[in-house]
Amino acid sequence: MKELLILSGKGGTGKTSITGALAMLLPLPALADCDVDAADLHLLLAPRPREEHDFLSGVKAVINPTLCNACGTCVEICQFEAIHISIKAELRPFFCEGCGVCARFCPAEAISLQENHCGTWFLSDTEYGPMVHARLGIGEENSGKLVSLVKKRAREEAKRINAAWLLVDGPPGIGCPVIASLSGADLVLLVTEPTLSGLHDLKRVTELVRHFKVPMGVCINKWDLHPGYCADISKVCREQAIPVLGKIPFDKAMVDSVVHGVPLFRQAPNSAAAEAVRGIYKKLSLFPA
Repeated sequence: MKELLILSGKGGTGKTSITGALAMLLPLPALADCDVDAADLHLLLAPRPREEHDFLSGVKAVINPTLCNACGTCVEICQFEAIHISIKAELRPFFCEGCGVCARFCPAEAISLQENHCGTWFLSDTEYGPMVHARLGIGEENSGKLVSLVKKRAREEAKRINAAWLLVDGPPGIGCPVIASLSGADLVLLVTEPTLSGLHDLKRVTELVRHFKVPMGVCINKWDLHPGYCADISKVCREQAIPVLGKIPFDKAMVDSVVHGVPLFRQAPNSAAAEAVRGIYKKLSLFPA
């Protein structure tokens, strides 16, 4: 089984659209959406949830109002201003860091720490293969842990069906979720765009991928919107010995597929963008497992 990770270095490059297109081309894939902070692969692949599980990570303070005497000790010692006094002490959940100082020093023992419900993860079925995806709660942290959980469960499902590919839609940027998604990857496809920020962030993410010694290739999406920046990106890739696996032209068919909530090859299988993605797929297939 080959594990293919799609990264972008920045948001808005078309990473998820290309992932959805490849899901229809790869033979016998299992799928994982590791962009847990803003997951949207499900908008293209219409997954049907088979399992739903809570994701618990870290702790947060819980105040028992029947024990609280509104002494204000917790307000004084909380460095994050997560507690205020109304009639009784009340918690501002988004401010709480789970440090536990308030619970330790509350004279009335009215505060305890409980596991924090950060989000939900799903095992779903799609027309193209099983898919593991997640939804992180608003303002919650630990997205790197949730990414690791999604990948672990996706690998288990891939082994169960004897999948030929594990296709992973990765997070944007170069932070903790991206590092978690790189674990165990056999190949990374970096999707970039012909802009100054696209070039800048491509350089950053290539450094990260090279640090973890994972083979990579580049796809330049919407390349014809600025041929000059496209040439600059190609030059950087040549200098760093990173293969450019394909260039996808700006194509309204790609936009229409997003609007209609279907993969590119379902919307416009004979479009210019679809033909370019086919070329990328052929080159990806040549990489050894």
